[in-house]
Amino acid sequence: MLSNQAAEPGKRKSLHGHWSSRMAFVLAVTGSAVGLGNVWKFPYVAGQNGGGAFVIVYLLCVVLVGMPVMMSEILIGRRGRRNPVATMALLGEEEGHSRRWRWVGGMGVMAGILILSYYSVIAGWTLAYIVKSATGVFTGADAQVVGAQFGGFVGDWRAVAFCHTLFMALTSFVVMRGVERGLEQAVRFMVPALLLLMVVLLGYSLTSGHFGEGLAFMFTPDFSKLTWDSVLAAMGQAFFTLSIGMGAIMAYGAYLPEETSIIGASGAVVTADTLIAILAGLVIFPLVFANGLDPADGPGLVFQTLPLALGQMPGGAFFSTLFFILLSFAAWTSALGLMEPAVAWVVERFNKTRAQAAVIIGGSIWLLGFGTVLSFNVLADVSFYKGTLFDNLDHLTNNIMLPLGGLLIAVFAGWVMCRNSTAEELGGAGLLYKLWRVLARFVVPVGILFVFLKAVGLLPDLS
Repeated sequence: MLSNQAAEPGKRKSLHGHWSSRMAFVLAVTGSAVGLGNVWKFPYVAGQNGGGAFVIVYLLCVVLVGMPVMMSEILIGRRGRRNPVATMALLGEEEGHSRRWRWVGGMGVMAGILILSYYSVIAGWTLAYIVKSATGVFTGADAQVVGAQFGGFVGDWRAVAFCHTLFMALTSFVVMRGVERGLEQAVRFMVPALLLLMVVLLGYSLTSGHFGEGLAFMFTPDFSKLTWDSVLAAMGQAFFTLSIGMGAIMAYGAYLPEETSIIGASGAVVTADTLIAILAGLVIFPLVFANGLDPADGPGLVFQTLPLALGQMPGGAFFSTLFFILLSFAAWTSALGLMEPAVAWVVERFNKTRAQAAVIIGGSIWLLGFGTVLSFNVLADVSFYKGTLFDNLDHLTNNIMLPLGGLLIAVFAGWVMCRNSTAEELGGAGLLYKLWRVLARFVVPVGILFVFLKAVGLLPDLS
């Protein structure tokens, strides 16, 4: 199958269909990028690493590293029109190099599986909080009550497992419906809805009386709190929140129509994703300070701060319920991107239907997720290397697999693929193309290699 497609890459067609329009692609990739990484993870990681100084480093990582890698993934995906494993093998051979580049695609697929195994668990929390909010649990509740609700929920492994199961079932259902009938239909509603609610919440945050404090925390740099670990975290967060290095963007790129500008679409996605991450911080941090909470509280920040704040609002039960519905939508669209590469690989490699592939991959991820389910309760006291099993999975994927995958993708696009191939996909050899090529060939590899070597302990601590 691969060999007879190699002669005319421009005419190669996806085996899974195509996005119906540029907007559909932008919404899909934005949906994959915008999720819990923006609303849940970015605020607490920023809080743990000194606020403003971290935000500056994060933005630099997004512009100088994240966007060039995203463009590289999309152009590789569209050039190959196959799942990430087959695409890397096909293009490696087509460019006069080795089919062993398939292992890079395979690592991306595996990263997506591992990330979704714990992402699904956290996303399941949002489903539980829909019910809690709708039943008025948080209406008028103080910080102690909200904290007890969170602790009681994550401490019950059966409740967490049920929500994880439900979320994976919903994700598998959409993926098995295909590109246009499943993925595209889902993101057309969910992404704009989440953005609208974030704007509404920002309006409320402005009235909290602590907006200036939150603004200063996010944008006043305190470089004394910035360490090399913070730089590593910023790089990892840039990869995590943009969904790069995990096969999702490459898979979505395979369904991109030829006439769509990769540069324009990438810019739209990166801008939307970054603005929503910052917007989430501007929503959450003023509410944190208004209620005397710690901005470095960890993954539970959004599950304690926002219910507390929304519970004090007129119509608090309604707004809290709506927020967690839409937060679950954001998590859902991201999960679709994480699962799609593995499903596409099973369909192509083993000649399975999408339904069969979705059940196989979804079931495998569901089973792996129990390690994270138990990390917050039964195995909470079992700690090694970076902490719990959840902490180690997060570190392995976020700080090692994603940067390494991004490094190899940049090397492949910048050094292995010929200039004509990349220029053809990026719309010519103009200024923007030349800038991408410099970043992909030199800036991205050096930057990622540095933080990767730090992550694996091969560079000394320079803090």
